[in-house]
Amino acid sequence: MSYSVFDHPILSGLVGNDEVAACFSTDADIRAMLQFEAALARVEGRLGVIPPAAGLRIAEVCASFRPDIFRLREAVGRDGVVIPDLVFQLRQAVGGDEAQHVHFGATSQDAIDTSLMLRLKTATGILVRQTSAVIAGLDRLLATFGGNRLMGFTRMQAAIPITAADRIRTWREPLVGSAARFDAFGADGFALQFGGAAGTLEKLGEKADAVRAALAGELGLADRPQWQSQRDRVAEFASLLSLLTGSLGKFGQDVALLAERADEIRLSGGGGSSAMPHKQNPVAAETLVALARFNAVQVSGLHHSLVHEQERSGAAWTLEWMILPQMVGATAAALTLATALTERIEMLGTAD
Repeated sequence: MSYSVFDHPILSGLVGNDEVAACFSTDADIRAMLQFEAALARVEGRLGVIPPAAGLRIAEVCASFRPDIFRLREAVGRDGVVIPDLVFQLRQAVGGDEAQHVHFGATSQDAIDTSLMLRLKTATGILVRQTSAVIAGLDRLLATFGGNRLMGFTRMQAAIPITAADRIRTWREPLVGSAARFDAFGADGFALQFGGAAGTLEKLGEKADAVRAALAGELGLADRPQWQSQRDRVAEFASLLSLLTGSLGKFGQDVALLAERADEIRLSGGGGSSAMPHKQNPVAAETLVALARFNAVQVSGLHHSLVHEQERSGAAWTLEWMILPQMVGATAAALTLATALTERIEMLGTAD
């Protein structure tokens, strides 16, 4: 049983996406945090912040280390974050004098936020690829049915005749815009978080900027001065997700309304009804509307998390953990459904 529809053993059949869900698994999160710890140790060893041999030893252990998940769960209930106990276990695994150099100069938020950025970057690549698949599906519809006639509707009332191409372009163009916005965000939006206890990297002294820049390069993330209490880019990313699902919701809503009339569209593989076996419900189209509305609601929560008091917020930060993965999951589900929906449209409009 799950609290979330996105990994629910039954409901995930409708709104699940295993590829994106894997980015938010416990294993993926821990691997990304250990990737941060390994890269930090290598960089600090290379720049003489810690002994080079210690840096290599820590990185070597991180590559194969598997923490005790039950202990981590208990520790989070006490500490509110996973890193104190993860670092404790990692130091035990490293052993010897090298253990004291694990996580040097960093804080819990550095590892947790950097893990998030690494995983969001991977997930975004999947979303952009899926968006391209939806656009390609709409292009096929445009080529096949673009010249057919449709009735145009304004304010839910019949207006004037239009072509199917006119309607399809209103579905397609916002998706092209979303793909471009994600590409632009990727240029510097996925940034290393590295600020130490209160954002000042006080333990690294004059080497702080050099370590941060080298660490960002090692992890393939943008080098941005510590942003631990500045959450605008996280909220911006959530807004991009909501814009994309909103555009897909418009596609779904239009298809559902066309299916209501049944004379201008024909869908294959519609959903069955237990009471009315003659029906083919436009399940994918309806779910696109639901997912658009879900993300529109959730994005307001991410905007609440902008109120990240002083140098670190427990409350606002926890709110992000609760909301952002669900929004990414909703977006992935919407893209999967939209691609399938483009393939199920067997007729759109009427030919001359």
